[in-house]
Amino acid sequence: MSHDELAQIQARYARRAAVVDRYSLLRPEVWQMWAERHQALRRGLAQRPGGPQGWRVLEVGCGGGGNLQDLLRLGCQPEHLTGLELLPERLAAAQACLPAGVRLLGGDASTAPIASASQDLVLQFTVFSSILDTGPQQRLAAAMWQWLKPGGAVVWYDFVVNNPRNPDVRGVPLARVRALFPEGVLRAERLTLAPPLARAVCRVHPALYTVFNALPLLRTHRLVWIEKRQSAA
Repeated sequence: MSHDELAQIQARYARRAAVVDRYSLLRPEVWQMWAERHQALRRGLAQRPGGPQGWRVLEVGCGGGGNLQDLLRLGCQPEHLTGLELLPERLAAAQACLPAGVRLLGGDASTAPIASASQDLVLQFTVFSSILDTGPQQRLAAAMWQWLKPGGAVVWYDFVVNNPRNPDVRGVPLARVRALFPEGVLRAERLTLAPPLARAVCRVHPALYTVFNALPLLRTHRLVWIEKRQSAA
C-alpha cells in the first residue's frame, strides 16, 4: 500500500482507539459479542483436519494480541503463530502479553515477509472494513491467499453493513468477499448484534442481548470460512 493509504488506515484506527472503554470486555455487550464469535470460531476449528498443536496460523491486524491468546488457549503452539499489525502501539501491546515464541511483525501486511503456502489458517477480524479503497483490499487479499496452504482456510470476520454514523468503516458484503477470493469455497454465518443496539439494550439488562440477537436481520457481522482447495495453486 502507498504511504498515504497506510496513514489513512492508521488515522481511522486511532479515532476508534480513542474510545477505549467502548471495547472493554467488562462491558456486557462486548463480552457477549466476544463469546458468540469465539463459540462460532471453535465450532469451525473443531472441523479442521489435524489439531491445533500442528496448525500454523497468521492473523492480519492482530491488535493487542487477544485473538492469538485465544488460539494459545485452544492448544496452538507459540512458535506456529504469527501476528501482523500496522499500529506500533498495538504491536507493542501484543509483544507485552504474548509469549516470546509468537512471531510479531509491524508495517504493511500486504508486503510482510511470509512464505508462500506456509499457513494453515489466515485470520482477519474487522480489518477490511477499515480499508476503504478496493486496490489495497485486493492486494492484501492476494497476499493472504498466497500465504495459505492448499487445504487451509482464511477466517474472515467483518462488518456486513455500513454504519452511517461512522465514515471510517464500510461494510463488506459477501459478494465482495467472493470477488476478493474467487478461488475460495465459502461458508458463512451472520453474527453479532448491531453494536449501537447492543449497547442500548444492555444498558437496560444484559440478557436482552440474546433476545435481540435472535433476529438475524439485527446482526451486523459475518464470519466466513474461505477454503483453499487441495488442488489450488
